[in-house]
Order: sequence, then structure tokens, then C-alpha cells
Amino acid sequence: MTDYKDYGFHTDQPAHTFDYLLPPLLSVLDKNKNRCILDLGCGNGYLANYLIAKGFNAYGTDASEKGIAIARQANPDRFFLQDLSTGKLPDGLQNLTFDTIISTEVIEHLYDPEGFIDFCKQVLNKNGEIIITTPYHGYLKNLALSIFNKWDAHHGPLWHGGHIKFWSKATLSRVLTNAGFTVTAFEGSGRIPYFWKSMIIKANLT
Repeated sequence: MTDYKDYGFHTDQPAHTFDYLLPPLLSVLDKNKNRCILDLGCGNGYLANYLIAKGFNAYGTDASEKGIAIARQANPDRFFLQDLSTGKLPDGLQNLTFDTIISTEVIEHLYDPEGFIDFCKQVLNKNGEIIITTPYHGYLKNLALSIFNKWDAHHGPLWHGGHIKFWSKATLSRVLTNAGFTVTAFEGSGRIPYFWKSMIIKANLT
């Protein structure tokens, strides 16, 4: 049986999603403002290692032992196994203060997204910000999926550990707002407008 936590990590190469996510992610980051970054659900560590190479102070956590082992090949002291059910950071990170959490293509896999956002809130400092990417859903894209009978393939029910939450700008904004964040930026990414592959939402604690 496939290990749901590992998602097939075998190399340090980026997931295909970074082809269209990386440029807009970099555009919302600033070394002077985003001084201590946690990549929550970092997978094989590609993004955090990329940010470290660019001069950012970044760390990563993930539930995948394979992913963390790969990530540590480049920066052994920056990556940690994370069990979100414990409600706390790994021991090696508990003395750090994070002003930024990045989570790319994670929240759509989670049974308890509200708990995930609450965990982020506890980890961040009082003026911290969260940057989340997730597959985009909206009226035109949903309509196209219906017209062309693509929902079965899109939902992918046979994908172990696959997507179980399907977010729009409104629903993701709502879960952030309910947790005490203020949404400050939104950007669609990949494909033409309103048929985007993913979206990026940035929000600050208020």
C-alpha cells in the first residue's frame, strides 16, 4: 500500500506546480520583511532550499520522512519531520519566532483546514503573515469542468492522499478571516484568468 505521507518523493527536483507558482511567490516576498520563514508542508524541500540559496532565512517541515531526508541533503539543519496532530512545532524549531508561513498546495489535502490555520496562527508572531497556494476553483472553471465532463478526472478519487477540499477565493478567504487574519493579496497562477491552475492568497494577523 502506498504511504499517504510520502507522495512519491524520490529526488530534489521541483514539483510541476512550481513552474507557475515560483515567480508569483517570489514577488510577494521581501528579505527585510520576511525574516524568518517556515515552509509548512515543504515536501522534498525544494522551495525552502531555493529561498535559502537566494538569501532568505527559511526552514521546512513535512510529514514525509523521504521528503525531509531529500531536503536535508542541501541544508541538514533546516528541515524537520512535522506531525501536525501534536499541535506543536518539532523540538528543533520551538525557540524560533516565525514572521512568515508559506504553504504550497497543502491545504487541499487536509481533513481539518481550520485546525491547520489555527496552528499557523499559534506559530506566527503577532504581526505575522501566511502565504497559501492551492488549486483554484471559481464559477467559470467549474462550469468548464462540468461542460466537458472533467469532474471525475479532476477530483481524482483513486489518488491516495489526493485532494479532498476544493477552494475558491471566497472560501479560503473566509477560513483565514474567521481565524483572525486579514487577506492582503490574491493572485491567480497558471492558465488564463479565471481558469487558473492555482491561486495565491496572502494574509496578515490582525
